[in-house]
Amino acid sequence: MTDRSETRWNGWGPQDQADTLGARNEVWTWLARELGMPSLLATPARPLEELAIAPPRLTSEDRDKFVLLLGPDNVRDDKAERARHALGKSYHDLLRLRAGDLSVVPDAVLYPRNAGDVADVLAYAGERRIAIVPYGGGTSVVGGVTANGEGFNAVATLDLSQMARLIGVDPVSGTADVEPGIIGPALEHALNAQGLTLGHFPQSFEYSTLGGWIAHRGAGQQSHLYGRAEDWLIAADLATPRGVLHTRDFPASAAGPRLRDLIPGSEGVFGIITRARVRVRVQPAVKQYSGFLFPDFRSGTAAIRAAAQTGLPAAMLRLSDAQETRFYRTFSELGRNTGLRDWLTGHYLRLKGLDRLPAAMIAGFEGDPAQVRDAAEAFAKIAKANGALALGRKPGKRWYEGRFHGPYLRDPMMDRGVGVDTLETATHWSNLDTLYRAVKEALEAAIAANAPRPGARGVVMCHISHCYPDGASLYFTYIFPRALDGEIAQWRAIKVAASDAIAAHGGTISHHHGVGEDHSQWIVQEKGELGMEILRAIKRTLDPEGILNPGKFFPN
Repeated sequence: MTDRSETRWNGWGPQDQADTLGARNEVWTWLARELGMPSLLATPARPLEELAIAPPRLTSEDRDKFVLLLGPDNVRDDKAERARHALGKSYHDLLRLRAGDLSVVPDAVLYPRNAGDVADVLAYAGERRIAIVPYGGGTSVVGGVTANGEGFNAVATLDLSQMARLIGVDPVSGTADVEPGIIGPALEHALNAQGLTLGHFPQSFEYSTLGGWIAHRGAGQQSHLYGRAEDWLIAADLATPRGVLHTRDFPASAAGPRLRDLIPGSEGVFGIITRARVRVRVQPAVKQYSGFLFPDFRSGTAAIRAAAQTGLPAAMLRLSDAQETRFYRTFSELGRNTGLRDWLTGHYLRLKGLDRLPAAMIAGFEGDPAQVRDAAEAFAKIAKANGALALGRKPGKRWYEGRFHGPYLRDPMMDRGVGVDTLETATHWSNLDTLYRAVKEALEAAIAANAPRPGARGVVMCHISHCYPDGASLYFTYIFPRALDGEIAQWRAIKVAASDAIAAHGGTISHHHGVGEDHSQWIVQEKGELGMEILRAIKRTLDPEGILNPGKFFPN
């Protein structure tokens, strides 16, 4: 069971996470210049002990019933528990939590011990019109776990962290049965002990759960080799107020549509995953990650497309655009004395034409030694044909060792008046450049229009993180000076501008983050009216009272 008290209730990581940037004044001076600000302001988060919280709405009768079903230690309604389960980890969520806004909190947090507990809770909650919000790692960045109980008698968060077992492995079939609340490191540790891996490593890996990966249709950083959630999910049990939906697992079947396909991306609005059967693989003997520098984003994109369409077995091909390449290179060099080697490197890059708009790539390959060698050599030829310079394994090793560090940088930046947000999309290769430019321009314009002072600006970066034969994803990170007198309005204006650009230029509203609250207003445009009617019919069948994760996915 995850001990929530050990992690930050309004940020990322453990309670005692050190601010590694705090003493580096050169970072903040440089970042202020990047954002067109004279300086950055201290904006600390409000401590929980200073905050007020409304009393729970759960009646004594309902609380007693939950205690009877789950045991007294598994029904919690103290201030700290409710605050920790109020929201997720999106920028919008953290703005509210750091400001001390606890206007939306669960009335109780319930900890089921097994699938029977989940079924009992849902049956009772349906009778009493108590909203139920499923909670895995709480790492949603799209408003997927907001404790929204508007229109219901109460709202309870169902924390699945006690349901965290690797139930069993079938090594002959290459499958494993797993409970949904297990976090990434615990799952990999249990599988590795048997020489196996799931291969699913999102940036949130340290704190996110198997159930969350499935419910939000996640994609790990090595999804090119191991697949997305819908690829490695074989079957699942879905608890609903109407009973349990057991999906059957066959290698293939022509017996009508696959009910399993209702589960990936369902975000807890159809039911709660209580057990999943997943495809696992033998651990790779070799992992090789190397760096390349392309003349520009377009040439790097062409190399990825060639690799994807020829079936090259890469684990990951991650390409940063010129702004992301420049930003992170400069960031890593701050405070370091430059010398002759740096001058020679710059001179060499200028001679090669790689100093103007270079795009850095990390290419990863995993498997047995011969497979990795052949695939890496094949990609090196593709990269060279597209004008790339091979940088060797040192950049790849550095990326691999720090691949989960990104979220830890957000809290120090927010402590100093800097906003950091992300969004992602996907489209076909023929439309990729159009979508990239449209979203980048929309973000830059919206940030400038909502900046706290004239001349302030944002840094908009992008990388391709996942690729397919017919297209790829685009992952945008944008950093901007916060408008401290209207932060929520500023966030919303930027979010809407970028999302409108995605919808208008042929992108999906989400490649792997999900819909949640934040993307629901664009989902009808993507699915169509008839598609939404089908999805609402499924919702009504499985959840007649609408108690499951209200306010998510379906637009109000």
